[in-house]
Amino acid sequence: MKALRIYAGPAARQHIEQHGLRPQDVRTVPGAAGGPKGLILGPLDRFIFGRWLTQSSQPVDLVGASIGAWRLATACLSDPEAAFGRFEHDYVRQQFEVPPGQKRLSPHQLSERFAESLDTFYGGRIGEVLGHARYRLHVVTSRGRHILGREGRARTPVGYLGAFASNSLHRKSLGAWLERCVFSTPGAALPFGTTDFRTRQHALSEANFNRVLQASCSIPFLLAAVHDIPGAPRGAYWDGGITDYHLHLDYQPADEGIVLYPHFQQAVVPGWLDKGLRWRHKSTRFLDRMVVLAPNPEWVKTLPHGKLPDRKDFIRFANDAQARIAAWGQATREATRLSDEFEAWLGDDGRSRDILPL
Repeated sequence: MKALRIYAGPAARQHIEQHGLRPQDVRTVPGAAGGPKGLILGPLDRFIFGRWLTQSSQPVDLVGASIGAWRLATACLSDPEAAFGRFEHDYVRQQFEVPPGQKRLSPHQLSERFAESLDTFYGGRIGEVLGHARYRLHVVTSRGRHILGREGRARTPVGYLGAFASNSLHRKSLGAWLERCVFSTPGAALPFGTTDFRTRQHALSEANFNRVLQASCSIPFLLAAVHDIPGAPRGAYWDGGITDYHLHLDYQPADEGIVLYPHFQQAVVPGWLDKGLRWRHKSTRFLDRMVVLAPNPEWVKTLPHGKLPDRKDFIRFANDAQARIAAWGQATREATRLSDEFEAWLGDDGRSRDILPL
């Protein structure tokens, strides 16, 4: 395989050596935060949810933060291949016109436009997501505590400065500033343990779905926090990636199943504030039953500008949105190699030889 790399924890690798990887083995699918980087996973999403998992019937928990939550909510729509196609089309072509006299859009202006896009995308279809026969959606958000309980011009930067300092010393101490709030399909239990970090669970509903999804994507200082979500405690809710950037969670898949993780890199980083803390990027026992599907770094160098699409492209192409759209479009077209190679690997009797340690 040239474009795709497959990594597995020890228990997952043993399972594949004995049984192969079958759609009926999958119990959990995570979706990472990471903004436009998630676009590279579109072809894998279309294959996995549109053609592969459809060959099985077991319940599957979908756990997402930020763009990962948006992707996995899309997987719950009828005809997921078409839904993912629309998701990719809309995301690649998004443009933000700045009103005369402004240099950039304010967080509240960006949030208003994002809310409108969610209303358009899921309008009249939230019932499909919440009522899916097999998929149980879990959307991760970060709820502010104490000084971060409300958003404010002074209190937000002071609060996040404190959160950063505390997290640098001990990840669990971040819970004094922010807690993991997971909104789930009604009646669904969390598919992971919660002793690692302060956690709450609440039910998704027609009344709060769009606001929850918006909160999970609300990057501090770039977008406004979502306040007082119906069905949950009052407070400010931000991007789920703050507490759980790549969802390095204590996965407990039913029946010793597999956690299948389409991801844009090998490392499963715990929180957004851990990006620069390299010692927290290592695998742990939490990932023993995980299989990560990620692009080969050497293949990534062949993409436009030698990298995955990312949020900095909005600045790089600030005066040429069409160039950004063209670069992102080319990257997503090239990414069909990821799904093609995964499909071929599934049918290869010697597939276990291609697995790398996670």
